[in-house]
Amino acid sequence: MVESCDSDLAQRIASGDRRALAQAITLVESSRSDHRATALSLLEQLTSVRREALRIGLSGAPGVGKSTFIEAFGSMLIEAGLRVAVLAVDPSSSRSGGSILGDKTRMEQLSRNPNAFIRPSPSQTRLGGVARRTHEAAVLCEAAGFDAVLIETVGVGQSETLVAEMSDLFVLLIAPGGGDELQGIKRGIMEIADIILVNKADGNLKSAAVRTCADYAQALRLLRPRQQDPEGFPKAMAVSALNEEGLKEAWSEISALDGWRRRYGFRHRRRADQARKWFENEIHRGLVEQVTADRTVRNSMAELGALVAEGKLFPANAAAKLLRQISARLAQ
Repeated sequence: MVESCDSDLAQRIASGDRRALAQAITLVESSRSDHRATALSLLEQLTSVRREALRIGLSGAPGVGKSTFIEAFGSMLIEAGLRVAVLAVDPSSSRSGGSILGDKTRMEQLSRNPNAFIRPSPSQTRLGGVARRTHEAAVLCEAAGFDAVLIETVGVGQSETLVAEMSDLFVLLIAPGGGDELQGIKRGIMEIADIILVNKADGNLKSAAVRTCADYAQALRLLRPRQQDPEGFPKAMAVSALNEEGLKEAWSEISALDGWRRRYGFRHRRRADQARKWFENEIHRGLVEQVTADRTVRNSMAELGALVAEGKLFPANAAAKLLRQISARLAQ
């Protein structure tokens, strides 16, 4: 009966049913074991649906205008005949685990478009602001026939390399500034950014945006002199999401970079590496979950944690002791 339900849901997703897609993403995000089993069965059935969307990772500090940009950019893509999915990973409440910002009100116009799908998901304190199941949600969006999947990260200064492990290219959104502000951008983010978009390039900030573009373009050349990309990449561009200026040019550059990578096999190799990394991450997380589900291990962790907190045991020694206990239990 469950398999039959999975098959029906898979068929509805493959036909582009947005309600079925939302239901499937709820399944992959659930922590319930029965939901997880159903989700894995569903994902397995959808492997026969050979569809690939362009996955674009998007990050930027709070207040830079990510939501405004995504709404304007997504609407432009839809006008060009594409279907757009947005996976907006919001900060989580440390108490409930739910989204703090998260609903569709930040992208009201786009959310009403039948060719768009917006899914806010709590990051659940995941490093880098990327929800654990976002990768699987992106696969579901591809199976549903979306042409572009925009993965918006929290952008709160944590490592953003996780979004690069599930996207085809990475876009960093910044506000006009430059100078000292350039020093505040983490080198790691600069090194994985394929395109930097200086948003809010309008009104009194337009001239500042031009200067910022020049500053970041120079920084990109210094940080990534041997990047295997076409001439001119990575690059910085000025856009105004509010006035919808520079968006078509940004999409043209994104398409050109993706086309070049597909033509020379870089996208295929990147996706293969991502799949392998995804598999390894699932192994790591699964092992941790299985081990910590053991009552004896949990009790030992609590006891050792108390000793560490009291300063009676060095943290590394406490961890080594617990790992020895786990190894002994596994060997039984």
